[in-house]
Amino acid sequence: MFVLNMAENEHPSGSSHEDDKSPSHVSFNFMVPKKEISMVPHMGKWKRSQAYADYMGFILTLNEGVKRKKLTCEYQMSEAVEKLLIMLGTLDRWIDETPPVDQPARFGNKAYRTWYAKLEQEAESLVTAVLPLDRQDAAPEIAVYLKEAVGNSTRIDYGTGHEAAFAAFLCCLCKVEALHPDDQLAIVFKVFDKYLRVMRKLQKTYRMEPAGSQGVWGLDDFQFLPFIWGSSQLIDHPTLEPRHFVDEKVVNEYHQDNMFLECVKFINEMKTGPFAEHSNQLWNISDVPSWSKVNQGLIRMYKAECLEKFPVIQHFKFGSLLSIQPVKP
Repeated sequence: MFVLNMAENEHPSGSSHEDDKSPSHVSFNFMVPKKEISMVPHMGKWKRSQAYADYMGFILTLNEGVKRKKLTCEYQMSEAVEKLLIMLGTLDRWIDETPPVDQPARFGNKAYRTWYAKLEQEAESLVTAVLPLDRQDAAPEIAVYLKEAVGNSTRIDYGTGHEAAFAAFLCCLCKVEALHPDDQLAIVFKVFDKYLRVMRKLQKTYRMEPAGSQGVWGLDDFQFLPFIWGSSQLIDHPTLEPRHFVDEKVVNEYHQDNMFLECVKFINEMKTGPFAEHSNQLWNISDVPSWSKVNQGLIRMYKAECLEKFPVIQHFKFGSLLSIQPVKP
């Protein structure tokens, strides 16, 4: 099960997954995920949990899988990936069918709530359509992560916690074997890339607020994972160095091959003024000598700024697939 193909530094020494059975031989007791981290002292429980180990293992496995590969490279497209792209296409179409309403407030267009209500109503059937026939009973559990992945309908905001919910959604699909190890590149380059495009359209259409944004002191108002995976893609690139991504001409020339540069292009479109002022953290990264160092630094930063921050993790939900139970020694 490639979701548990952990990086070595994510394991207690000596632990292994030799005893893990393939999910097709495991009977899950599916449940509707719920919040478990309600106070700052609970954060230790999260960091020791099977969910944290599985989630980080998933992120790092994909990070390794996309290393030195372009978005435009060739890879296989499974039926499950095709179905996920159809699902995301449906969310995209609903945006077109739900135009913004006239309102005095500049940000947080209330039409988003209409769009979100549609997803809330349809999420289980959307997920059921992606699952294998013998795993349809997982739909209520996995659909929760899809609903969490598109922003908050009360605050009309979106941030890295919502992005993490989509990664958790994909991780769950791997655990029930809807997605397979051969799908790794398509998961990042097709499914996650399409998800990013839909989220950008949501952000622009409904003028969504950044959730928990640190302004210029954060990496980005909305995303984090594509910077990690995109920097992995650029490791050992023959011509592009970290110092080049602050040059808009370079970004415009290479963005179609790379997630990191796609994100920078979106920032350039959405923000005005000197890059060093509106995206100070990213600007600092352009001083790092190599993409492998950028990649390692971003993984550390992701843990510190997203996964170890109570305001983010208090919203994370745990079920049978991403369990709050501690990692077995």
